Amino acid sequence: MPTDAHGIQGLLARRVGEGAAPTTIAAAAVSIWHDIDVALAPIIGQPGVAALYKRSLYLTLADHSCLVTAYEGSLRPGEFAGLDIALSQQTPAEASAAIIALLNTFHDLLTHLIGGSLLERLLRSVRDKPFSGDAVKDTSP
Repeated sequence: MPTDAHGIQGLLARRVGEGAAPTTIAAAAVSIWHDIDVALAPIIGQPGVAALYKRSLYLTLADHSCLVTAYEGSLRPGEFAGLDIALSQQTPAEASAAIIALLNTFHDLLTHLIGGSLLERLLRSVRDKPFSGDAVKDTSP
C-alpha cells in the first residue's frame, strides 16, 4: 500500500471507496486536481499551479513510470486529460499508488514554498469536498 504521509489515501478513499475501478480512480484524481486548481489559481495563478503539477509529475515518475503520459500531456494549465489516461490504464492498486504519490509530492513541494499551515487552509475545501462520480470535463478549445 502506498505511503500516506498527508492523509491523501483517506481523501482518495472518501472519493472512490473500496474496490474502485481504475477509471473511477482516474476520474476522482482529475476531480481532485481540478479542485486544487480552483483553490490555488486565484493565489498563485493557473500557470503556477500547472508548474507545480508538472514538477510533481516529474518527481513522481521515478517510482511511478505510468505517469509519463500525464507528464507529456500537461501542456496547458488546468488540463488533466493525460492523468486520466495514464491512471485509467493501470491496475486499481497502481492507479491508487500513483495518485497518492503524486499528491504527496505536490503537498511536499507546496509546503516547502508556503508552509504547512497556510497550505492546509488553502486546500481545506479540496479535502472536504465529496466526489460526485463524474470527472470535470475539459471544455477548453
